[in-house]
Amino acid sequence: MQKKHLTLPYVVWMCLFTIVPLLLVFLYGFTTTNASGDMLLTMDNIIKVFSAENLKVLGRSLLYAAITTIICLILAYPAALILAKKKGSASFISMLFILPMWMNFLLRTYAWRALLETTGPINMFLGLFGIEPQQFLFTESAVILGLVYNFFPFMLMPIQNICEKIPYSYTEAAEDLGANKLQTLLRVTLPLTKPGIITGITMVFMPTVTTFIISRLLGGGQFMMYGDLIENQFMLLRDWNFGSALAVVMMVLLIISMAILRKYDKDGDAAL
Repeated sequence: MQKKHLTLPYVVWMCLFTIVPLLLVFLYGFTTTNASGDMLLTMDNIIKVFSAENLKVLGRSLLYAAITTIICLILAYPAALILAKKKGSASFISMLFILPMWMNFLLRTYAWRALLETTGPINMFLGLFGIEPQQFLFTESAVILGLVYNFFPFMLMPIQNICEKIPYSYTEAAEDLGANKLQTLLRVTLPLTKPGIITGITMVFMPTVTTFIISRLLGGGQFMMYGDLIENQFMLLRDWNFGSALAVVMMVLLIISMAILRKYDKDGDAAL
């Protein structure tokens, strides 16, 4: 009984900084304020979310998130397998991937903006070969590049973590039974690393959908994402009711995504 009291500070913390803010978001999302300052229940904010313009932004965000997740998975999976086999030097190489994460998110994005500019280092390097300056900045490719760069470690770490836990005897046994490297990868390694893949997809896809700043700095505001739309409602337009409605819809979509992912991870192994 005494040990249960130790959880009280955490319960209070969760209530104050998680449950209460979420309740406020739902409250603002389903209410509006009339001229007299009275708060009235309404569904107008939720209906407004599903306008053609807002759905276009949501669709773009989901598309960018899917592309980013696929690219991160393609890059991270072989890297995780290689690092899992390196043992001693793996920690140092992993640190090189994680090191940029110690820098502020905004600064990392500004760094890529400087690199991609017409007069930036990349175009200067291409100029050495007689190539005219290219328009890398303010394109969809620049936005996706920024998303991949910022979220790649979140795909790499869980996959590498579970790859390191796979006993070498499993793959060795498969090879002894006549399986080639591709068959061993597809029939032994891939199924065993499924929890890490699911975790990586969850940690990349969901934050990417709701991210902001990247599309503004690297896309020049031409490719607004859902996170930018929510930020604009709160910070620029001061429309907390509609901004909260946008957030409510996003939370519902994220819950659905988590439910779908959990369907393929019935044992809960993805929560590493």
